[in-house]
Amino acid sequence: GGNRGDAGMKTLLKTVNPQAPEADIIAEAAEIIKGGGLVGFPTETVYGLAADALNPEAVRRVYEVKGRPAGKPLPVQVASIGDVYGLASEVTERAVRLMEAFFPGPLTLIFKASRALPEMVTAGTGKVGVRMPDNPVALALLNAVGGPIVAPSANPSDEPPPVTAEEVMSYFNGRIEMVLSAGPSAIKSASTVLDVTVDPPKILRAGTLGKEDLRKYY
Repeated sequence: GGNRGDAGMKTLLKTVNPQAPEADIIAEAAEIIKGGGLVGFPTETVYGLAADALNPEAVRRVYEVKGRPAGKPLPVQVASIGDVYGLASEVTERAVRLMEAFFPGPLTLIFKASRALPEMVTAGTGKVGVRMPDNPVALALLNAVGGPIVAPSANPSDEPPPVTAEEVMSYFNGRIEMVLSAGPSAIKSASTVLDVTVDPPKILRAGTLGKEDLRKYY
């Protein structure tokens, strides 16, 4: 599009220590996100595209640069269980037990979305998928932002998800503000997606955690 975002933007590529990311670089990335910008970052699965989940304009840009269909909701990542209360209109005791057991980790929980979330995040579904990533860079970034981010994979919708910062740059150089590089992803399978808006909870996507792992927390 012809917005300020695409006009000759220079994408910064910053390398961080995967286990102990440098605070000054993380702070710089967090300021970009808080200012409505987009940052490519590593998670424990693939590289994600981070934007402020509560900023409708930033969320709109995520859809734009990815070419993502508007009807497809965006996954949200948080730094703490406490952050979930601002995103979900209802957090049951069962959901709290599951989060205490598996956050941070490969579990995405589907909640009824609160009105604080821009409708673009939920894509009109009224629900939101939330997880806490088990990755030092992602957690440091979330803590520095101090709020939730949307975090779809950092690729155009018809391309493979990136497992290196270089792949993110090849997709989005000149279209996003920064990419944090922390080496290749230690790819595990995708997170398990569990809908806790229904009783009993329903697994929408099988992943690392199986039904047996989850059931004892129902």
